[in-house]
Amino acid sequence: MMFLNSVRKATLLALLLGGSSALAPAAHAQKYRTAAGLRLGKNNYGLTVQQKVFDKTTLEGLVLAGSREVSATVLAERHFGILGPSLNYYFGLGGHLGTHKDTGGFGGFDALAGIEYKVAFVPLVLSLDFKPTVEINSADWARFPTALSVRYVLIKEKTSPFGNLFGGDKDRKKSKSKDKRKSGTRRGLFDF
Repeated sequence: MMFLNSVRKATLLALLLGGSSALAPAAHAQKYRTAAGLRLGKNNYGLTVQQKVFDKTTLEGLVLAGSREVSATVLAERHFGILGPSLNYYFGLGGHLGTHKDTGGFGGFDALAGIEYKVAFVPLVLSLDFKPTVEINSADWARFPTALSVRYVLIKEKTSPFGNLFGGDKDRKKSKSKDKRKSGTRRGLFDF
């Protein structure tokens, strides 16, 4: 029964996220570089840290504790904006290692699908995700947890409140490329 509820939640999340991909702008998909906070699930809780490593890509580290186990997870995530950089959805893959009080060490592979919101005017990021896992050396062969994370933004992304509406990075890149062409020693017949 719990498996079916998790599958229903995942299907609903996938439909919601998949339908919004046409609305995703090409600009930055998030408004922070580093954020850390708490992750609260049904059977576990812990710490979460996200670090932006590439445009639209983060690494997330989780340290989770449950009633009988402790685990650490590393995930690579790809973010996609929904109507701007404050609201986005993301997908990820990774792995985890942990120890269970009764059965000892275990590990596994993780997938992740979630949605996050950077709260306006406050350095907080709220996210809700579904993180199915395949377990190795564990009593469970798979798990399908959902969790809510609340993160504090430690390092903000430098963005304009108007995006590229009045120029911005795109115009600067174009003018730099024109300057490079003009500063070259060879000039063509039609280079002005």
